[in-house]
Amino acid sequence: MDVRVHGKNMRVGEDVSNTVMDKIEHAGRIFDDGSVADVEFSETRNPRSAGERIRVEITSHTAGHTVRVESTAPDAISAFDIAADKFERQLRRLKERLIQRSRKRENKLLNAPPPESDVDEEDGPLPIVRTKRFAMRPMTPEEAGLQMEMLGHDFFFFLDAESGKYCVLYHRDDGDLGLIEPE
Repeated sequence: MDVRVHGKNMRVGEDVSNTVMDKIEHAGRIFDDGSVADVEFSETRNPRSAGERIRVEITSHTAGHTVRVESTAPDAISAFDIAADKFERQLRRLKERLIQRSRKRENKLLNAPPPESDVDEEDGPLPIVRTKRFAMRPMTPEEAGLQMEMLGHDFFFFLDAESGKYCVLYHRDDGDLGLIEPE
């Protein structure tokens, strides 16, 4: 796996860069496809967030999928160690999911003997296991936010009363709300 290390608002030292290269290449052995991993270190100079001063983001396009993890810690090595563990876990989960998807229904277990048939069948997209139907009444984004909080969901699909279009309200990572509207 090719590894690119860079810093945003900070300089990444040689020792940190070498540690990053070793750990990411070690995690990259899960998918030996010559993909690229982008490791970005950024420093927040806010005294209130001293415990989360360094943020590490690892992004890789592997096996046709994007794997992205991030973590924060007071120093670069700690933040990277947390992110590297998450990254390796995500790669393992992706590989397992790809393996399970390509197997036939009778042979979903890893250690089960292979089926007698030599015919290869390819599973389609992930199955839909549940369908919800509900009446949508027009509401404002503020009402949708209140409804979303009352339900305890991370997102809420609603019909905007002002525009007459279907919209999605969601929780952002920074704690605020985001609104997705069609053009």
